[in-house]
Amino acid sequence: MQQFVTYKNIEIAYTVSGKGNALVFLHGFLETSTMWQPYIDVFSKTHKVITIDLLGHGKTPCLGYIHTMEEMAETVFAVVKELKLRKMHLIGHSMGGYVALAFAEMYPDYVKALCLINSTSRADSEVRKVNRDRAIRAVKHNHKQFIRISIANLFRPKNRKIFAQKIKEVKKEALTTSLQGIVAALEGMKIREDREVLLHFSPYKKMMIIGKHDPVLDFDDLLDQTKNSEVDVDIFPDGHMSHIENKEDLLFSLEKFVRN
Repeated sequence: MQQFVTYKNIEIAYTVSGKGNALVFLHGFLETSTMWQPYIDVFSKTHKVITIDLLGHGKTPCLGYIHTMEEMAETVFAVVKELKLRKMHLIGHSMGGYVALAFAEMYPDYVKALCLINSTSRADSEVRKVNRDRAIRAVKHNHKQFIRISIANLFRPKNRKIFAQKIKEVKKEALTTSLQGIVAALEGMKIREDREVLLHFSPYKKMMIIGKHDPVLDFDDLLDQTKNSEVDVDIFPDGHMSHIENKEDLLFSLEKFVRN
């Protein structure tokens, strides 16, 4: 059941299921906490599973023109304080990974383990920043059309037919995101800090889930981030939406990740 905690005069939506050690799941851009339902069903049998709607997504409203990753991390901490959590496994998909990294930098004592799914620890390149600005212009022109195109492009091309029905459902959910929420997230991702140092020098367990044919993130660049580190790397054969395209593989990897 969805619950709410107040942060800066807005209500942050979250869910809690099960009992045990805490797992905090953070969704990506144009996603909501509902994306984690299959994973809640599995992990709530053995853990306390928390999912959060990040700023401007799902049932959580916008806070401003720019939602920085740090501001989003503060909303996560508001939930953590409300639930009196001590240590947690942080699991973030795409933008949710950026938020998890920001949280881990700001509140390291609360982190037991960190998992990035189809995400990167590095800041946007100059080319990527230009693409963000182009995306913002497209959103302002027609945000619904932007969403429809963007969602399909997250999947490996050969999977777009295989997961056609699922893509339709993801688009429907994404279309609930307001124009302001989309722009604020794009602006926030564009200016996020590089946090690769956390992969190399943080004391907790770390894992990266990488899609071999991720259309959004460069495979070799992701592997390069984990060189000479103690990060566990699991490579899946498909695209940016591992929780859909490689669902069983991801469940297996996460079960291994949360075991200790």
